[in-house]
Formats: sequence, structure tokens, C-alpha cells
Amino acid sequence: MKKTALFISALLLIVGCTQKDEQATFQNSGNPLIKDKFTADPAPLVHEGTLYLYVGHDEYYEGQDSASGGKEFNITEWLCYSTQDMQTWTDHGSVLKPTDFEWGIGEAWASQVIEHQGKFYYYTTLQAGEPYNSKVIGVAVSDSPTGPFTDAIGKPLITDDMTSNGPRGWWNDIDPTFILDEEGQAWLSWGNGTCFLARLKPSLTELEGEIVTVELPHFVEGPWLHKRGDLYYLTYASMGEGRETISYATASSMEGPWTPQGELTGMAENSFTIHPGITEFNGTWYLFYHNATLTLDGRPGAIGRRSVCVDELHYNAEGTMQFVEQTKEGVAAL
Repeated sequence: MKKTALFISALLLIVGCTQKDEQATFQNSGNPLIKDKFTADPAPLVHEGTLYLYVGHDEYYEGQDSASGGKEFNITEWLCYSTQDMQTWTDHGSVLKPTDFEWGIGEAWASQVIEHQGKFYYYTTLQAGEPYNSKVIGVAVSDSPTGPFTDAIGKPLITDDMTSNGPRGWWNDIDPTFILDEEGQAWLSWGNGTCFLARLKPSLTELEGEIVTVELPHFVEGPWLHKRGDLYYLTYASMGEGRETISYATASSMEGPWTPQGELTGMAENSFTIHPGITEFNGTWYLFYHNATLTLDGRPGAIGRRSVCVDELHYNAEGTMQFVEQTKEGVAAL
């Protein structure tokens, strides 16, 4: 009898795991890419033939539609998805939360994950408690792209007292992006209202030298660094006619000078914000971003209920990026 019970329990566990695996995958059916959750601030990472996509989870709460002043956002975790062909996606669920940092108290804003020497570094924005009481940038580390991630240094990497307050006050320090230049120097850029740039030490968890500012036309937030050929690209959310668009600048060195190249996209449909994430995968370049067109459980998209999308990105012969039309088809198989 006991053996029978153990057999039944094992069978139920196998069935449960199989059902979970089935539920954890979905097919790309066009934009928005993720249709069972509100998601925002996409950050792609390509590693060993797989594209990992990290996003913030926009979560509805009662009273959200009457909130204002930044309180429309309710993001308590970061999610991860992966694909090997841009069509079949695996949902890895929550891989990091602000409360995974002892000093973190909430607000899982934009992030980027990078791989270096077998470790995965999660640079992210969150609200810190005492003694910081502001938005900060933290860094978590893992041996796997899907976690578990743990606080790498036991404190924030960037705090409010390290940067000038500028036009946005106490939440200047958001939206980190990382790049390793051709000399092997690590760089971090971030900012809201002001674009900050700094070198990192080889540990990738300490700043090296002073924090500088990059003057970019209409810069708002959400910088993203990448390199193609001989050019470095600094793409960011810029202020359009009432809502954000995506603009970018180029340079031959991370030290600049940065040359503004204008807008890469128009405004996102139904969304005040937009956030770029750029990568090359299987020979094709992609621009990830978000809009607010998804309706979920009868709730339409809104400033705090966004939806991640992706379209192909193309370059001109001289290296500038071609304007990206935001499509409903995205990169779904036809």
C-alpha cells in the first residue's frame, strides 16, 4: 500500500511538472510579445545561442487608475523569458525582487543583465530604505542567467548623494545600462533628466573614477548602450511632442564626443513612456520596447500597465540606424 501511494505521488509530481512546462512556453503571435502579463522596460541578453529577455512586471492594484505622480507604477518583481528562435518563448517567472536586497523596499524599475567570465550581473533600479530613502542602482549576481540572483555588494552601487539632483530631483539614479568596450573597460550609464556615465572597476561592482554627464538632446531616461562595427550607440527615451520617443547618439569611443542622430522611433501607442533594449541575435538586430496596447482581464493598458514589443532594427551603410516603425506583426512567423 505504501509503495502504491509513493508511486501515485511520484506520478502526480511528474504530471504536475509536465503541465507546468507546457504552461511555461508560448508562441510569438505579434506585438505585444507577452500577452498574459503587463510588462515593461525590456532588456535582452544573448548567451550561448539563447536570447534572454528581462522585464519589469507591471501589476494592477485597486486605485491605480486614479493615482498620479509616479504612483501609477506597481512593479514588485523582474521576470525573465528566453527563446532560441524568436518564436517559441519560455517563461522563467520571477528571477529577482527589490526585497532580495536587504536595503531594498520596492519599485522594480528598469534593469540590464550582462554576462562576464561565467557570472551574470543584474544592474537594476529600486527604491532603497534607510539611510538612502531614494531611487538607487543595485547589482545582483548569479551563476545562471535565470538566477537565483543575490546582492553582490550588500549596498547600492549608485546612491543619490553621488549625483547632482538636476531637473528630476531625488530619482535621478535609475535605468542602468552596461557595456564592455573594445579595450576591455566596463562602463555604466544611467539617469532620469540627466544622462550619467562612469567607468567600472574589473570587479564590475565598483565605480572607477568620476561620474560624468553626457549632453543629449531631449534626454529623459532609459539609456541603452551597444556597439556595432566601429561605432558605439547610446539610445535613450527622449521627450517628443507630449510623450516619450526613442532617440540615439553615436561615438567612436565611449569617451565621446557623442553625436546626436535624431529619433529612432515615434511615440509608443497609448503609453507616455518607452524604453529601448537592443541586441543582435542569429544574425538579425532587434529593438525591444514597450507600449500600452494590451488589455488583460478586462483592464486596458495604461501608464502603469505596459506591454513589451519587438521589431527588427536595420542600419544604413554609414552606421546610422534606420527609423523603426512600431508594428503589430512584430517578428512573428508568417
